Amino acid sequence: MSFLWSLGSFIVAISVLVAVHEYGHFWAARKCGIKVHRFSIGFGKVLWKYTDKQGTEFTFSMIPLGGYVKMLDGRQEEVPPQLKARAFENKTVLQRAFVIAAGPLANFIFAVFAYWIVYLIGIPTVKPVIAEVVPHSIAQQADIQPNNQIIAIDGETSPDWETINMILATKMGSSNVTLTLLSLDSQIETHKFLNLSGWRFNPDTEIAFESLGITSVQSKVEMKISRVVEGSPAWKSGLQVGDIILSEKSTALSWRNFVEKVRKGNPFPITIERGGSASLKMITPEKNDKGQWFVGISPTFLNVAEEYRTELKYDILDALQKSIEKTAQLSLLTVRVIGKLFTGDLSLNNLSGPISIAKGAGASSGIGLVYFLSFMALISVNLGIMNLFPLPVLDGGHLAFLAAEAVKGRPVSERVQNLSYRLGALLLLMLTVFALFNDFLRL
Repeated sequence: MSFLWSLGSFIVAISVLVAVHEYGHFWAARKCGIKVHRFSIGFGKVLWKYTDKQGTEFTFSMIPLGGYVKMLDGRQEEVPPQLKARAFENKTVLQRAFVIAAGPLANFIFAVFAYWIVYLIGIPTVKPVIAEVVPHSIAQQADIQPNNQIIAIDGETSPDWETINMILATKMGSSNVTLTLLSLDSQIETHKFLNLSGWRFNPDTEIAFESLGITSVQSKVEMKISRVVEGSPAWKSGLQVGDIILSEKSTALSWRNFVEKVRKGNPFPITIERGGSASLKMITPEKNDKGQWFVGISPTFLNVAEEYRTELKYDILDALQKSIEKTAQLSLLTVRVIGKLFTGDLSLNNLSGPISIAKGAGASSGIGLVYFLSFMALISVNLGIMNLFPLPVLDGGHLAFLAAEAVKGRPVSERVQNLSYRLGALLLLMLTVFALFNDFLRL
């Protein structure tokens, strides 16, 4: 059921974002007087089609993993004399560039719109308040104290932990970073400088701020078992719902310390308090189908204190301003992260493909509309930026050829373009296969 939900959410998200992108091309083409033969969402067998008064065929095809806008183009077909003025290749360089750039631009506009809806509805979040600082960590070395709220990183506003994590991810490879903190006790702002020399983290398994030694204010965890998975190591050891987990010496044991013991993969003793009496249990962690150590229990989670809760909700104009700022910030951070992939500060193993996107779509849609819209806005920004890369077969590659044409005063030869398109398609295919491979490794 989870698979079907993720698949359905993925199809909806991709279909909408592809439609937005291609509509950008379509709208710009119509504005420039270019005849459009077909507007297609998906590839393969046509499931539905409609032809408008201008002769444009709108179709929805079987494989919804892309789309295209087919325009009248003398380089690909015979153009009747009466339609030559409406052919793509006969438009000015500026007009053709506008048509090509309109696709990615539509993705950015959609992101602004999606975030605008999100901020109008309101999205619940937790204030980025530091709960604990891990001893001997980078954060402790910078003299960061608990009960401080992170309000900016290197001058960039950070209203929530999601933004903080994204900004910090772009700092990989930097020598230092400055956190602007607001003390909840004194309401005084301070600046703390973190030494990032040699700092690395794995985005797939670690949270950026936690790898620096910062623990966020979140749901409190009671070591009272709320769930035991049948057949799990905990179940085999006789643990039950309602048991209170203590250390071997019957002292308090935190969930974090318990997880650390599990991750080592070695058998370890715990004390169980049940019905007022205590007993010693030995637990032997096992590996799950993902290769991770587990014991099969869940603690009891308590709600975050009201003082730490907030909601990002604004009126119409403020929501629009915040949505533009969010889209711009996200675009910049995405470019920086991509740059980290090229410099080697981030591993290519972090590259994600359609399977990861599908899982993200399913997870976000299952939580609620605002989270699904936020997810779609994120993917839309990524699509817009990726399509602007100067890689042949992508919009950025076409823009690069048009820039060369504007400089030279004549188009780049078809031979060079065709060769570039083949190489670009091969490179894109290799990146897609690599991303899919990464996705399968994460399953």
